[in-house]
Amino acid sequence: MTASTTETILEPDLPIIDPHHHLWDLRAMVPMFPEPQHDFIAAIAGAAHYTFDQLHADISSGHNVIGTVFMECGAFYNAAASEAMKPVGEVEFVNGVAAQSASGLYGPLQACAAIIGHADLTLGSHVGAVLDALSAAGNGRFKGIRHQGAWDADLTVLGPPFHAPEGLYSSDAFRDGFAEFAKRGLSFDAWVLEPQLADVLALAKAYPDQKIILDHCGTPLNIASYRGTLPENFDRWKASISTLAECENVSVKLGGLAMAFCGMPEDGPAKGTNSSELAAMWQPYIDHCISAFGTKRAMFESNYPVDRWGATYPVLWNAFKRITADYSDDEKTALYSGNAARSYDIEHLLD
Repeated sequence: MTASTTETILEPDLPIIDPHHHLWDLRAMVPMFPEPQHDFIAAIAGAAHYTFDQLHADISSGHNVIGTVFMECGAFYNAAASEAMKPVGEVEFVNGVAAQSASGLYGPLQACAAIIGHADLTLGSHVGAVLDALSAAGNGRFKGIRHQGAWDADLTVLGPPFHAPEGLYSSDAFRDGFAEFAKRGLSFDAWVLEPQLADVLALAKAYPDQKIILDHCGTPLNIASYRGTLPENFDRWKASISTLAECENVSVKLGGLAMAFCGMPEDGPAKGTNSSELAAMWQPYIDHCISAFGTKRAMFESNYPVDRWGATYPVLWNAFKRITADYSDDEKTALYSGNAARSYDIEHLLD
């Protein structure tokens, strides 16, 4: 056990809804991760099997996590279904995990109270059938989708499993599917890399009534050809975030900075960086996101187990709490639970 895992929990009674975590079994997904290994693989090597037991252990490590939101990650797809319908299997699986948590046998935690699945929006208007199937599989817990658009000309930045087509969010096929999706009152999680933030801006302006949640502070990059460029790209990132925040239909998740793509810290996984050091690295990004979006359109996330590259679960939340130490009680409530509950339609967790 490293020193970082034995930190005293800060503000242990502060209620938290973790709005972004995954569940997976990478042992069954080995073909997705060919050699040579990417830093992402090193980050999750100790969490190749991450389902309810592992999540519950992390969440039970000291902070007052009252509920969570599952974020799609391409796991537990239905192999017997058509290509378009395969992602329904993921929601079916996670709904079972949510039911397990809701049984009360594991304490009051409501894990996976909201489920964000995946549907291929490039199906155009035909995606409606997939969305209907996802909704049925979620049994009231399905709240939206993520169709990630992360792309970079340097293929080593992301690695093969995550590389979306260039300009996905602007393509005609995607926009046709997004128009169908936007009729349904669901949330849309957008994951792109920092140089692509204009893609989310264009999407948000084209659909001003659609709720869009930007993942991972917009994913500033400190990996592969971007390694060492955080300082020189900070002003570009800052300007993009400020412009995007002008769209009232967009919110931002405060986190993801500990994953290998962002490289804060550069070395991982599990190198024992303490929460004070992490807070110093992350604060310029988190402070600006909160300044731009306000305390009503921002929410802290764990992005676990991906962010185990830079922090154990208790240390990650300690770092966030150091950054917000001087915030008011109302601001903390919004950032740690209220905004997530509202964004994902799980406000009953706050009753």
